[in-house]
Amino acid sequence: MPGSWSRELKGWVLDLALALGMAVFIVVFLYQPVRVEGTSMAPSLADRERIFVNKFIYRFGPIRRGDVVVFWYPLDPSKSFIKRVVGLPGETVEIRRGRVYINGRLLREPYVPPQYLDTASYPPVRVPPDEYFVLGDHRDSSNDSRMFGPVPRRFIYGKAVFAYWPVEYFGLIRETPAVAAR
Repeated sequence: MPGSWSRELKGWVLDLALALGMAVFIVVFLYQPVRVEGTSMAPSLADRERIFVNKFIYRFGPIRRGDVVVFWYPLDPSKSFIKRVVGLPGETVEIRRGRVYINGRLLREPYVPPQYLDTASYPPVRVPPDEYFVLGDHRDSSNDSRMFGPVPRRFIYGKAVFAYWPVEYFGLIRETPAVAAR
């Protein structure tokens, strides 16, 4: 009997160590839990909502327009921000009375409710190579590329992919690509 308890305990300890090791690997290299702070991404993401960020995805694929990305704030890299990519490298972004134009074409943004638009304009800016123009979905309450300029690629460390808290937000973060009108 004492030998079977010992083997059983060793098995449990080994399983626990393996699970813990896998969890650490996932958090360090693949997914990171993040808490959304503020309302700049409402209604897509709520204040204090908890999400997972995929830190691995951009090693194999491009950053796309419409992606909700997490990045180091360019004016204070000790802080991280979460915003939506609207302008890609080499494109010209302009905002006319709250409407975003990419290379002169209106950007369709179904994720921005009319009540969250602002009516301000922003002069045309060409997005430099390896940089991205990002905006919050709650435009009249967002500190974004209109204030600090395009975000260098090296500052973007992940894509928001899954919400897990509170329970009513549980699930995949819907991808709603922004589309430039023709």
